Amino acid sequence: MRVAVGSDHAGFDLKEILRAALAAAGHDVADHGTHAAGVSVDYPDFGAAVGRAVAGGSADLGLCVCGTGNGIAMAANKVPGVRAAVIHDVTTATLARRHNHANVVCVGARTTGSTVAVEALAAFLAAPQESGRHDGRIEKLAGLDRELVHHVPVEGTP
Repeated sequence: MRVAVGSDHAGFDLKEILRAALAAAGHDVADHGTHAAGVSVDYPDFGAAVGRAVAGGSADLGLCVCGTGNGIAMAANKVPGVRAAVIHDVTTATLARRHNHANVVCVGARTTGSTVAVEALAAFLAAPQESGRHDGRIEKLAGLDRELVHHVPVEGTP
């Protein structure tokens, strides 16, 4: 699987651990930075880079890390076609993939320990996307992309 990874300075050390775990599992990893923990950088740059890689098709999934996972997830979610989810453990990772069809997973280096993050990432990658009752909700998310980015009205929205 092709996985795009990115982090800000706060997430750099955990990103490196997770990047190594992905590579050890045989995944093709594209690192979109940052490449040092000691230089303050802006998380939106790296969340957007990972989001663009996933939405553009050069990566199958994305991984983003910042202090809490929240800011970088917000940035990634600005890219049409991205469904970034902040995860905290195996349960939130699995459900983000199964129910929400998340294609970018975001982790907080200040909130999630490395062992838990490695386990959660593995669970995310292994979880199948469930269809059925979730399909309509995923289509509504895609409809929001079309409506808000391309200004195509979506029927049935309040």
